[in-house]
Amino acid sequence: MTAEVIDGRKIAAKLKEEVALEVQQLRADGGECGIATVVVGDNYGATVYQRRIGKIADELGVPCRQLRFGSDTSQDDLLDTIRALNSDPAISGILILRPLPEHICEVDVFRELSPAKDIESVHPENAGLLALGTPRFVPSTAASVFYVLDSWLDAVGENRADFYHRNLIVVVGRSNTVGKPAVSLAYDRQAAVQSIDVWASQNGRLGWHTRRADVLIVAAGVPGLIRAEHVREGAIVLDVGINPARDPETGAVRMVGDVDFAQVATRARALTPVPGGIGPVTDVWLLRNAVLAGRNAVRAAGNGVLEMV
Repeated sequence: MTAEVIDGRKIAAKLKEEVALEVQQLRADGGECGIATVVVGDNYGATVYQRRIGKIADELGVPCRQLRFGSDTSQDDLLDTIRALNSDPAISGILILRPLPEHICEVDVFRELSPAKDIESVHPENAGLLALGTPRFVPSTAASVFYVLDSWLDAVGENRADFYHRNLIVVVGRSNTVGKPAVSLAYDRQAAVQSIDVWASQNGRLGWHTRRADVLIVAAGVPGLIRAEHVREGAIVLDVGINPARDPETGAVRMVGDVDFAQVATRARALTPVPGGIGPVTDVWLLRNAVLAGRNAVRAAGNGVLEMV
């Protein structure tokens, strides 16, 4: 078997067209949207992601404020920045990029975000709404995983409801930004779902779990973790990993996934590549959440009902 490669860039292009129309409609209704991204330190992945978001925002005509702070920035200074963004009417969505330096308490930072501008649902209020199945915003990466899967199911003529009701989804990784939200979204689709983390690998049980999966979502942050022996024949594998890898000879840095693509492609029915799989959709979805936040601000000003994703 040779896996079908799911083209995330093609799916992202279609989503971008939809978001562009949403931006136009928001402005026609008297609303506005803007996004602020905040990086503290010099983490390569966070810096690259910030640049990508700026590029997509520019293409969609959404104002984007890119803030960068040194790794010695104090927590108080960062919290002051967040408070200023919370009160800025030109900013509808705020993204705090991870990782944060060790001396900064991530929980305190996320609590300071306005829930109405917390477009990745890291504030406790938004995380709770997501867990209850009534999200204000669906975190962009987890949302994109299922948007890609739904798009692929539609393309191959599979009935979504029937597919989710009869198949097992296994999520590798339990981060607050991807793993846990992905489990919640699988629950929303009434799928059977299992969540595993690093202990499965350390205990030699990783393959025992992953080989049972009809759909394998891998968000562990470990390059090449999933190989052919970890995948059931005919499974659908969605690789969320974005790991910088430096070529020892040239020094060039490229992004690699959590899945050994060449190996797994010999067993999977369908597989997302890195780059070009989940990532391009994630970028657009984040902007979609910023537009939704702008829409909700218009509704709140008119005492209307807020939209939920």
